[in-house]
Amino acid sequence: MTDAVTTTPVADEDQAVRPAHHVDRSGEPIIDATGVWKIFGPRADRVVGTPLADLSRAELRDQTGCIAAVRDVSLQVWPGEVFVVMGLSGSGKSTLIRALIRLIEPTAGTVRIAGHDVTGANAEQLRELRRRTVAMVFQHFGLLAHRRVIENVGFGLEVRGESRDARLSRARQMVDLVGLSGFEDHFPDQLSGGMQQRVGLARAFALDPAVLLFDEPFSALDPLIRRDMQDEVIRLQDETGKSMLFITHDLPEALRLGDRIMIMRDGAVVQLGSPEDLVGSPADDYVRNFVRDIPRSNVLTLRSIMRDARPDEAADGPEAPVTTIVRDIVPVVAGTERPVRVIEDGRLVGVVDRLSVLESIAGTELAR
Repeated sequence: MTDAVTTTPVADEDQAVRPAHHVDRSGEPIIDATGVWKIFGPRADRVVGTPLADLSRAELRDQTGCIAAVRDVSLQVWPGEVFVVMGLSGSGKSTLIRALIRLIEPTAGTVRIAGHDVTGANAEQLRELRRRTVAMVFQHFGLLAHRRVIENVGFGLEVRGESRDARLSRARQMVDLVGLSGFEDHFPDQLSGGMQQRVGLARAFALDPAVLLFDEPFSALDPLIRRDMQDEVIRLQDETGKSMLFITHDLPEALRLGDRIMIMRDGAVVQLGSPEDLVGSPADDYVRNFVRDIPRSNVLTLRSIMRDARPDEAADGPEAPVTTIVRDIVPVVAGTERPVRVIEDGRLVGVVDRLSVLESIAGTELAR
């Protein structure tokens, strides 16, 4: 029996609620990383497991000349999940994603991707992993300037050794998937930045990988194109169900894309949770400062603000799913004197009223 869970949809002021999709936790995670460290500097391997590992980044640098870019990070990404790693410049997020597939060798820790032991893999096994199991999309598109769009999309399949007919057929499907039909014979310099990034997406999807890794792919794009590309990732994930690990320094982007978000600082994990967890229950002042300008009503759902129903409230009144965004329930509570009955799997799990909605928006408890 599949133990699949439905993720919470996320909304913002200009965006319709993203349709929920399924994250399958019934089996093994698609990415399973435990205790990953990356330390740059002399004798880096002698830091982990000693009192030096407990020093702050600055103290470690002063005492040993080493920089702890990633500090004891563990994470699991489940099939169908969009997992976002967020942090400011220097937080270690890009080093982490490279360490997960050994583009940078981790100093310590274990990583498994789609059942493959990454940290124990030899050179040939790593090449096969990158050719068939994992695809990466970078900030810099990395397109081949002398090749047309259709050839760029099929390049990974060419490296894999597939026939010309097979890779062109697959490339045409992916060009259509990302909305670039009609541009197959264009060269990269004939495309806008957003269109070039769509080529990069098509090239990654062409490989039909088990998981896609995105390293700040849209940070070089202007805001409107960046938003379009976020929409594209959401659409592609909904259509394909691919597992994704997405790196960003932009909180609104993280909230918009992520089923779960891991915030990093100085190489370590500060908080890991759903968008609702981060906005509703920030772990410390660092996270609180990140989320303070995010409208709570655009992220929190009825699950986080509901209360138990009293006997006189259980029988009638408006109903709403437990995953309803608070913003979307405001017109309902404004138009009724009865509490809204919160429903999950066909049963009553709580109620919300005007006071609980106002408290959630204000971020504080009002006098009752």
